[in-house]
Amino acid sequence: MNEGNSSNGRVTWEGCSVLLDINDGDRLVFARLSPAAKLKIGNKNCSLQPLIGRAFGTVFQVDTAPGGPCLSPAQVNVTNAEEIGDGQGNDEWRDKVNVNSADEVRDGAVNVESRDNRALVDNNTAQSLTGEDIEAMRRQGARGNEIIEALIANSATFEKKTAFSQEKYRLKKQKKYAPKVLMRRPVARSICEAYFKKYPSKIGFLRVDTLSLLLSMANVSSNSDILVVDMIGGLLTGAVAERLGGTGFVCNSYFGQAPYSMDIVRIFNLSDEICKRILRSPISDLLSPKESSEKILQHDVCNVEGQSNDQISASVSMVENSHSSENGISDIGIDNTEPAIEVRKAPKAGERAQKEVIDSWKENGFSSLIVAAPELDTWTVVKDLLPLLANSAPFAIYHQYLQPLATCMHNLQLGKMAIGLQISEPWLREYQVLPSRTHPCMQMSAFGGYILSGTKICSTANSATPTD
Repeated sequence: MNEGNSSNGRVTWEGCSVLLDINDGDRLVFARLSPAAKLKIGNKNCSLQPLIGRAFGTVFQVDTAPGGPCLSPAQVNVTNAEEIGDGQGNDEWRDKVNVNSADEVRDGAVNVESRDNRALVDNNTAQSLTGEDIEAMRRQGARGNEIIEALIANSATFEKKTAFSQEKYRLKKQKKYAPKVLMRRPVARSICEAYFKKYPSKIGFLRVDTLSLLLSMANVSSNSDILVVDMIGGLLTGAVAERLGGTGFVCNSYFGQAPYSMDIVRIFNLSDEICKRILRSPISDLLSPKESSEKILQHDVCNVEGQSNDQISASVSMVENSHSSENGISDIGIDNTEPAIEVRKAPKAGERAQKEVIDSWKENGFSSLIVAAPELDTWTVVKDLLPLLANSAPFAIYHQYLQPLATCMHNLQLGKMAIGLQISEPWLREYQVLPSRTHPCMQMSAFGGYILSGTKICSTANSATPTD
């Protein structure tokens, strides 16, 4: 981690990663800040230099400067910018409608208007300001807010609209003439939300509430040694390491010789101490020599599938990006093989585990197990990895579909290998909370996958292990 960030983690620094939310989620971009980095918004290239040294959660607006378009802090009525930076207040900022006028609120109660939009006809004649007039204002140095106010003043129907319609009109023009960029902190929640919104298949359709349940059901806490099988780009590994906070270890295990992709981990602004706690180890090293030779033969096919998954996950790498790869900017899910010029190399995570650490894991067992491997057979993975856990250790397995988890649960019950087995289906409903307009959001995710959780018990010699 950069030295300047160690004392104040709420402020960005040169070389750190940020999540840029452009125009209320219309476009999500992961970027690494540097003086040379540029971001294209519409047909304008804006430097990311003004973002360095600013607090996470700051909202920037595209303005016109003598040197060209630039990003400058915008005045937004947000009570806690840090919550927005952590992904907690973005929806409030997005849906917030100005209800402070006397026409809408009187004595703490919302005034229901008698106006409506029935008499308004959209025939493109209400606006008297032409495109040539707007271009002339731009050449004269008019800012985006000034153009918006001019459009409102020259609209024949604006005053006839309801207050809610007026705000929608204002937001629509703001996105076109004065785009806003919200600088969010890339933490587990914001990263998961960004990927799930644009390209959920790259993270195995893992929703943010499902991710939180995985961490809770696996009892991820400080000074724990967590065994992870992560085939969703490194999101699960980064989330576990972030929660451990530099204590304990995260063992990212894999079958075969090629490790699974961990590109998303580099988006987290993890400190050097936390990165040192993220280790990689093949399953063959964790098993006894006799068992490991058998498992290598069984998982040759799975290893080939894992390599194809690496190629898919690599498309969202911070250093393999689109549009402005030479400046360290990455749009979600776009492939580009051109390498980026990094200002400061991110701390390297995922070093191979040393023999002393592996011996300690073999002797004491792992504290818990988390599996998110959609391309592998769930029962085969759990059967191989469950003996590596300490007795009474919890485990949580995620899968997009129910049947693999049901089969795994049935086999665990037959083998008497675990207790407290249950399959959970996370359910999340997002609400819009506004005066007189509180209701569930119109577009929501109806499916969040399934989680199989339980507690490992000491298996006896007489227990019958189910066959594949």
